Amino acid sequence: MKILVTGCAGFIGFHLVQALLHRGETVVGIDNINDYYDINLKYDRLEALGIGREHIYWYKIVEADKSGFRFCRINLEDRRQLLRICEKEGFDVIVHLAAQAGVRYSIQHPDTYIQSNLVGFLNILEVCREIKVRHLVYASSSSVYGLNECMPFSVRHNVDHPVSLYGASKKSNELMAHAYSHLFGIPTSGLRFFTVYGPWGRPDMAYFLFAEAITKGEPIKVFNHGEMKRDFTYVDDIIRGLICVMDEPAGKNAAWSGQKPDPSSSSAPYRIYNIGNHTPVRLLDFIATLEQQLGKDARKEFVDMQSGDVPATWADVDDLIENFDYRPETPVAEGLSHFVGWYKSYYKIS
Repeated sequence: MKILVTGCAGFIGFHLVQALLHRGETVVGIDNINDYYDINLKYDRLEALGIGREHIYWYKIVEADKSGFRFCRINLEDRRQLLRICEKEGFDVIVHLAAQAGVRYSIQHPDTYIQSNLVGFLNILEVCREIKVRHLVYASSSSVYGLNECMPFSVRHNVDHPVSLYGASKKSNELMAHAYSHLFGIPTSGLRFFTVYGPWGRPDMAYFLFAEAITKGEPIKVFNHGEMKRDFTYVDDIIRGLICVMDEPAGKNAAWSGQKPDPSSSSAPYRIYNIGNHTPVRLLDFIATLEQQLGKDARKEFVDMQSGDVPATWADVDDLIENFDYRPETPVAEGLSHFVGWYKSYYKIS
């Protein structure tokens, strides 16, 4: 297969490209390398894929020396350039991971989310229509569950009450994808990621900020006074599940009924999946495990919950188990051990 991975310089995109190259796929990646967080980490991810920063130019595809991976720096909002590349390459599958991430950032910078997550996603859908892609797989988020309190979160639950613009933008992506699946027969699969962590992660994520502060002896903010639970999911488990879904284009649900509509499927070739560890962990227990791995205690500052946040997440992954025999395998202690090993090596911490 010939696969386009958007957001390939990002955390999940980087790991996905590595896995796809390992199994011999033909992969092209695109990313705009924005400065939402340290761009050096993004460049270093690309370098690990064989693309040196000195060879990166806007709208020009460059090829890695050994792996065969090819990369182009491009903005998703530039539909003309995006379509030009996709028409020339003729991709079988598009895995769309590029987006403006972050719940709290969306409160101060709403315009960025509209451009990247809505306009950019529309352009991806239009490209899929033009080149008749075999399957579009795209990143949604557990943030779509918003005010929902029924645990575990199920893809069959109503998700019409987001508490952040980020969550609203991801729900919008799901609705847009369904419209294109219905109108044009494009198979689309959306994956609601649950708190992904691991090596090469995002520096704006809590576990990364905790590691940095603990290492430096600085206090960490423990929101909602520690009364938080998260379905922390190790990145390798995410990639396994993502590839399972990618390999099987979404199909029509013959049993779907407009009288009792199932939000996770449709009479169109459309699916939504949760992808998480299915094991929520108390935030204080997570911090304790991180302390053990770092060999240093945290200075905790207990504060109120932030705007746009929720007290708990918990993924029901029964559909992934039933359809793909997918089961997350990495305990938090093991996952954090891998992260801390990478973190100390990357930042040269003894």
